[in-house]
Amino acid sequence: MRRPYAPARWPTSFRPGRAAQAELVLVDVDNLTPKPDSVSWEVAGGLYVAGVTAWRAVHSVQLDIGETVVVSAAAGGVGSLAVQLPRRAGATVIGLASEHNHGWLRTHGVIPVAYGDGVIDRIKAAAPSGIAFIDAYGGGYVEMALALGVAAERIDTIADFATAARYGVKSEPGTNGRPGAEVLAELAADGHLEVPIANVYPLTQVRQAYTELERRHTHGKIVLSP
Repeated sequence: MRRPYAPARWPTSFRPGRAAQAELVLVDVDNLTPKPDSVSWEVAGGLYVAGVTAWRAVHSVQLDIGETVVVSAAAGGVGSLAVQLPRRAGATVIGLASEHNHGWLRTHGVIPVAYGDGVIDRIKAAAPSGIAFIDAYGGGYVEMALALGVAAERIDTIADFATAARYGVKSEPGTNGRPGAEVLAELAADGHLEVPIANVYPLTQVRQAYTELERRHTHGKIVLSP
């Protein structure tokens, strides 16, 4: 939604057709979320789908205070939010990420674990038992969670739907969640939720934005600015 035509407090939107790569987009009013004044346009634009996806994934694994959840791609657009929400609820969070993102995870109270060879042993060392698992990456993490002994109903993947269907694990959709988006926007406004922005591209550089996205090593969200 182009800024001059948007009501001041209603910039963040979801459109089921995902036709968001345009200067102007027509959306239903029920899919609009108020933007707090202190939240930037870039953060607001990067919050809705990724934020609601993280919100639903965290709720789907049914965490209690003191329990542990492992999050793959923990510094990515969804993962960077999915690690913060359970920490606020009193859970222990293990974040799987490249070592250059470990410092950021630690600042948010997350236990960083490097992925790659030996990752299962590193997770077991950090959390011997009783874990849930949120897969924000795909590529074998569902099988790894099962190998760790995580119950299928406490595994949620946002990226590997075929494997989810095969093993009966959850794959909560991350769309059309205005109530959750409103809560997340207020958390961001109050400084209780950081929404990392990896890069902002003008709409004319959408191809470059997708090139960066395909590398799958960004820290936070890639945002297009019309």
